[in-house]
Amino acid sequence: MGNQPSPFFQQLGPAFPTHKPLIGPPPHLPLIRRRRLFSPVHPVLSRPVPPRLRDSALLSPTPLAGTMDGPRSDMGRWGGNPWQPPATPSPEPEPEPDRRSRRGGRSFWARCCSCCSCRNRADDDLGLEPHGDRGSGSRGRRPDSRGSDSRQPGFYRISGVNAAGDGTIREGMLAVTGVDLLSARSEQNRQEHHTDEFEYDELIVRRGQPFCMALLLSRPYESSDHVALELFIGNNPEVGKGTHVVIPVGKGGSAGWKAQVTKASGQTLTLRVHISPNAIIGKFQLTVRTRSKAGEFLLPFDPHIEIYILFNPWCPEDIVYVDHEDWRQEYVLNESGRIYYGTEAQIGERTWNYGQFDHGVLDACLYILDRRGMPYGGRGDPVSVSRVISAMVNSLDDNGVLIGNWSGDYSRGTNPSAWVGSVEILLSYLRTGSSVPYGQCWVFAGVTTTVLRCLGLAARTITNFNSAHDTDTSLTMDIYFDENMKPLEHLNRDSVWNFHVWNDCWMKRPDLPSGFDGWQVVDATPQETSSGIFCCGPCSVESIKNGLVYMKYDTPFIFAEVNSDKVYWQRQDDGSFKIVYVEEKAIGTLIVTKAIGSNMREDVTHIYKHPEGSEAERKAVETAASHGSKPSVYANRDSAEDVAMQVEAQDAVMGQDLTVCVVLTNRGSSQRTVKLHLYLSVTFYTGVTGSVFKESKKEVVLAPGASERVYMPVAYKEYQPHLVDQGAMLLNVSGHVKENGQVLAKQHTFRLRTPDLSLTLLGAAVVGQECEVQIVFKNPLPVTLTNVVFRLEGSGLQRPKILNVGDIGGNETVTLRQTFVPVRPGPRQLIASLDSPQLSQVHGVIQVDVAPAPGGGGFLSDAGGNSHAGETISMASRGGA
Repeated sequence: MGNQPSPFFQQLGPAFPTHKPLIGPPPHLPLIRRRRLFSPVHPVLSRPVPPRLRDSALLSPTPLAGTMDGPRSDMGRWGGNPWQPPATPSPEPEPEPDRRSRRGGRSFWARCCSCCSCRNRADDDLGLEPHGDRGSGSRGRRPDSRGSDSRQPGFYRISGVNAAGDGTIREGMLAVTGVDLLSARSEQNRQEHHTDEFEYDELIVRRGQPFCMALLLSRPYESSDHVALELFIGNNPEVGKGTHVVIPVGKGGSAGWKAQVTKASGQTLTLRVHISPNAIIGKFQLTVRTRSKAGEFLLPFDPHIEIYILFNPWCPEDIVYVDHEDWRQEYVLNESGRIYYGTEAQIGERTWNYGQFDHGVLDACLYILDRRGMPYGGRGDPVSVSRVISAMVNSLDDNGVLIGNWSGDYSRGTNPSAWVGSVEILLSYLRTGSSVPYGQCWVFAGVTTTVLRCLGLAARTITNFNSAHDTDTSLTMDIYFDENMKPLEHLNRDSVWNFHVWNDCWMKRPDLPSGFDGWQVVDATPQETSSGIFCCGPCSVESIKNGLVYMKYDTPFIFAEVNSDKVYWQRQDDGSFKIVYVEEKAIGTLIVTKAIGSNMREDVTHIYKHPEGSEAERKAVETAASHGSKPSVYANRDSAEDVAMQVEAQDAVMGQDLTVCVVLTNRGSSQRTVKLHLYLSVTFYTGVTGSVFKESKKEVVLAPGASERVYMPVAYKEYQPHLVDQGAMLLNVSGHVKENGQVLAKQHTFRLRTPDLSLTLLGAAVVGQECEVQIVFKNPLPVTLTNVVFRLEGSGLQRPKILNVGDIGGNETVTLRQTFVPVRPGPRQLIASLDSPQLSQVHGVIQVDVAPAPGGGGFLSDAGGNSHAGETISMASRGGA
């Protein structure tokens, strides 16, 4: 496509379209605005272009080829941000190219943007220095002011310029000639702040904790000298907003900031700087101001002496503090995790590479806040930050990170099932400024976990099975049937997702009454609007558990997802509807996450809801429903229930025949005759169903206390033409008991299991040494898979890599071998996926224990491997059937 915009992206424009393909909110998700739950804390902000983007060719007044045309119609929560989307990306975001062959001396934009570069795109670096030209393109050392690559580690020397007064440096003046932030990953600063895994050479620290630095002076420091550090962030730094911080050395600073001299030796002054636990997070510019008898000196700004400040879950004074070290290791520092999907009875799991420490990811996370136009003064508040992230990870309203697509047509982007991690997505967004196609709930949640952990918030990915989507704020799932108990799909606006994935993040809630600290739900999947924008949370899990739906943010919607009742309504002869059945244990049947310190699954249902059927659980449901749009729903129930119904489904495998079974049990003392209807259709995991492709009607006579099984066999050739994403099917069962009029109703979802990829490591993994992995896949279908694409990714092992393998024949086995070069020691995970139009949701993972480099070397400069975009694997490198 080159630089020409595709017709698809021209359709998108800066505001999201309302065209027929189901791209954006999932199907059956009308844009119903929920009751306004909050007023934005910050007023409308008019922001100039961020300084690190001012020199970018992407902001040229001359329109670029492929630029989205027209101004945005919705400027978002903090409107007024004049930043406009740059050139439209190709539908397939490029993965990271080979880092080992990078050239130095080129700016980030010149390396990354075809508009700014005259070099071959294959040689471009997609994310080395995201903001501005750092001088040297080689990571692992800062540029030498003396023009030599052989300088010893130590001070970054600064040319003799005084930014104060008339710029003259007088004799006897205390000038700063060098700064050493002690920022190497092996230094004490990075290790004590738990930031040594970040693939950055800049200083990255956490608020509420001290760090050390050293100044090289023009003469020895004297007791009469005055030194002050100054930190700046944003476009109009102000002391009152915390965006301009003044820290006098040797004196108490303001709001928890302070700096002390720990050693003065010759012309070197060593300082210990304590960061306020309430500091704004982001990338600060550092300068030094001195005053002596000879006059005042001000160190000019230099991009090589910038500091990243993050939230600190290790600091008791920080409101994101987590009081368990194993929690911090898992929910802040773990770079991979498990995401669960499928159905409650057929749980699937996949490994996700969060990659929060990969180079470029931190800049991408901060860029998300910039792109939203979030005021810098509000970036110290994790409640506001997490809410902005939930809005920005989806593309609606604000051209955020990911375009949602539930249509089944992913030809203009990536099938959501094909992603194996967040790194490729975030670096593509940083590189192009354009939303990445495509995502669904687990992709939105995986990226959100990455962003939250990267910024220092403890976060985990949560899966809720049988997750309700309430569209009318009734806080019940209402399902409508005709007189014969056939579903009335045009009335069934509420839906029950087979599973839904969101995030928990840990923080105190000073904006709520006491008792609501701890886990907070944040959901970036665009389902319903909140205060006019597509975001959700943070919402206290404790308020969800107790049905306190008046607590902010978005508690009614999330409560309905986990603990509403499924209410079945039947149309009567006069056209009215009557409740014929209430299923109380159908929603939020299992809520899980990855366990701490292992790859086991942890059941966290108990923190979201009281035990099903208990008095506390019923009270929570009825309390919540009383605040909904149908407060009297529980007063309209009839019951005469002596026939019970269950649905059983075997473990079905994609490509094979299957059988479903309905079990009827007469618990009464009299004979019962049941007229049973079974309707089978395919369904998206969001609960949206296709047309019925098989149905069955049976009449069953049950003796007192007896049970009967009713079977429905389904052949592969019957369901294959109807399959959609996830290979899920929905069985609607309804029945009528002739003797007492009892109505039976049940919806049962099951999925067709897909095969896994088998990964085998061929040899030991050592930092800096090439290693080989073998991937084996057997096609389970009797049909050819076309345009097969493999993805390979692993933090510290392999930057995102795409492998095109062409076609794979029916029931054929293929074997691929790929090399990579580990760059960080320790236990790592290498993750792979396969995608084709005929088969998706195929993935595999292998644990890789990486040994340090010989001689005790710690880290290499970056993850590499032959990671050029769209590498084609020849047939000769494939295994036979």
